[in-house]
Amino acid sequence: MRNNLFDLEGKVALVTGASRGIGESIARTLAAHGAHVIVSSRKLEGCEAVAASIREAGGSAEAIACHIGDMEQIEGLWGQVQERHGKVDILVNNAAANPYFGPVEDTDLSAFQKTVDVNIRGYFFMCARAAQMMKRQDGGAIVNVASVNGVNPGHYQGIYSVTKAAVISMTKSFAMELGQQNIRVNALLPGLTDTKFASALTTNDAIKQKAMAHIPMKRVADPDEMAGTVLYLVSGASSYTTGACINADGGYLTV
Repeated sequence: MRNNLFDLEGKVALVTGASRGIGESIARTLAAHGAHVIVSSRKLEGCEAVAASIREAGGSAEAIACHIGDMEQIEGLWGQVQERHGKVDILVNNAAANPYFGPVEDTDLSAFQKTVDVNIRGYFFMCARAAQMMKRQDGGAIVNVASVNGVNPGHYQGIYSVTKAAVISMTKSFAMELGQQNIRVNALLPGLTDTKFASALTTNDAIKQKAMAHIPMKRVADPDEMAGTVLYLVSGASSYTTGACINADGGYLTV
């Protein structure tokens, strides 16, 4: 057994939605443990700011912009990864869309389509392209960032919750088929976390207090509290773990 189970030296890690929030924390954590991190999100400027900060801290990182709701951009991203590195060891699917907050029956087609395109189609083909590349090497690790809403749907978050349930099922499907290729696929299920993405929940006192009643730890998570679980899932520490969906929710799903 290696002395440092969390050593990612020599690994190439691609993290989507990494320009802020949970994705940024994950990117920084993986870089701090030796991985070369490809910081990806829709806007190159935000990605490059995070990548530059990682490099300034002594880590290794680069920026590649990609909107995973756009299939052409997904193909372009993987083309660049192949050209620059010829491999990927770690994929963290973190980018997500949640454009609508309101009664599920009032969801319009545009919001529905955008959420599905990013959270289901985007995640699926990011996993598929990563798996194709990983099969040509000695395996790899994929982590899909789902949500506790994929288990217990969030109020006024209907279509988002539906897509996150799909991510959980997708994770298990990929894990089942790819296990023999030494490709491990797992999911992180964050609870309420203090990010711009979740600001509709964390900045509304009534909603926040209602959420607190269902969280045994009685507080909102910091994005950095999600990164450790991802580090475990992509490292040698979890070498016999695949198809797992790990809650990081302050106990929310126990209530």
